Amino acid sequence: MVTGHGGVVSDQACGSNGFHARPRVVIGAPASGNGKTTVATGLMAALSDRGLTVSGHKVGPDYIDPSYHAMAVGRPGRNLDPYLQAEERVVPLFLHGAEGADVAVVEGVMGLFDGALGTDGFASTAHVARLLDAPVVLVIDASAAGRSVAATVHGFAHFDPRVRLAGVILNKVGSQRHETELRAAMEPLRIPVLGSLRRSEDIHAPSRHLGLVPVAERERDAAEMLDRLRTWVAEGIDLDAVLRVARSAPPLPGVPWDPRAAIPSQPSVKGAVIAAAAGRAFSFRYAENIELLQAAGAEVVDFDPLSDERLPADCAGLYFGGGFPEVHAEALSANEPLRRAVVVASERGVPIVAECAGLTYLCERLDDLPMTGVLPATARMTPRRTLGYRTATAATENFLAGQGETVTGHEFHRTQVSPVQGASPAWRWADVTEGFVTGAGHHPTPSVHASYLHVHWAGHPQLASRFAARAHAATRLVADHG
Repeated sequence: MVTGHGGVVSDQACGSNGFHARPRVVIGAPASGNGKTTVATGLMAALSDRGLTVSGHKVGPDYIDPSYHAMAVGRPGRNLDPYLQAEERVVPLFLHGAEGADVAVVEGVMGLFDGALGTDGFASTAHVARLLDAPVVLVIDASAAGRSVAATVHGFAHFDPRVRLAGVILNKVGSQRHETELRAAMEPLRIPVLGSLRRSEDIHAPSRHLGLVPVAERERDAAEMLDRLRTWVAEGIDLDAVLRVARSAPPLPGVPWDPRAAIPSQPSVKGAVIAAAAGRAFSFRYAENIELLQAAGAEVVDFDPLSDERLPADCAGLYFGGGFPEVHAEALSANEPLRRAVVVASERGVPIVAECAGLTYLCERLDDLPMTGVLPATARMTPRRTLGYRTATAATENFLAGQGETVTGHEFHRTQVSPVQGASPAWRWADVTEGFVTGAGHHPTPSVHASYLHVHWAGHPQLASRFAARAHAATRLVADHG
């Protein structure tokens, strides 16, 4: 067996029986707001500071927390979501994301047992912990409680015997006397307290209407906060004890997810350039989506709609993920050369896939500011937040999905887009039709797929395959137009 730094078994250790020795720990909490993100990110940073290779993972569809994980460990943050990816893909995706790591830290979502509504905890942190056969460490905000913390821990430890609660981290402890009281109350439970973190005004991350501010928008401040987190966790948590918990996870059976194996067999489509929006306004995308496009033969080139005045050379496809265009609307609007370039590309039949933020950028206006105008629609901010899982059916045949094909996705936005005359809806769920499939310019064949629905393509790799194939077909259009 190969061992990593500090005696941790590396993920390269895999027996001939297909079992992988990958130390791992899930960080959960009784509810949102107990400090999962700060503790999990701080743990990743502190363990990395020891010379360990750490992989960071996030339960659920969240894009923002993985951006902090990536900064802490120096490798892509990965999501694990049974709803978006299907239960059978969670372990392979974990093994893929944890490749080469000495230890994996998995940050949970909401309360430990909170999952998709009406599903008895499906896609909850506990569900993912069971799939990964991983021990759970519970983070508890103790700022307004004393001995009652032990009662909370007792309830979580026994609520579901399939979940192994291996330790507790006390957060926002007020004083040494407070900590002593909490530890004394915990002793009869025989669940170890792995750390005690004092209240600190220096430990926080700014948030706004959709949660934390992404790293891409505050890299310097985020780096400084990460330094504080690293020190805070290293001083308050027994890192050796956390590693012992992670090493207690049994070998994990399965085959690591491979984007090349996930792509449906098809003729080679090497060489198509797909330009992917990136930067501060478009920071929401899953690493696996890009890996799948590359596996399908596309060359993915990032561009920043805030600052780049041209699309990448030989652009034959455009991918706009999610983000915060409403926050950066003035700068997006001011970049007229890039807005015109997007319109020209659409008029040439270059396929465009846009999710959420991308949808609003394709509209004529966002609130009172001009956007690209690829779609004859307007977008505006609203006070109402729309979020939740969706099981959607393709409402019409298009280059991304076949009519009647079902995908799983999620919505998370506070904007609203007016209808597009002449466009077909992209998706349908319950009694809702959503998004747009339409052509542009002199190309009546639909080449624009724009929707609020975020889809993790690892759960539906055929979408990436079709997008890459359509981009490959569009390379001739790009060449013909110079």
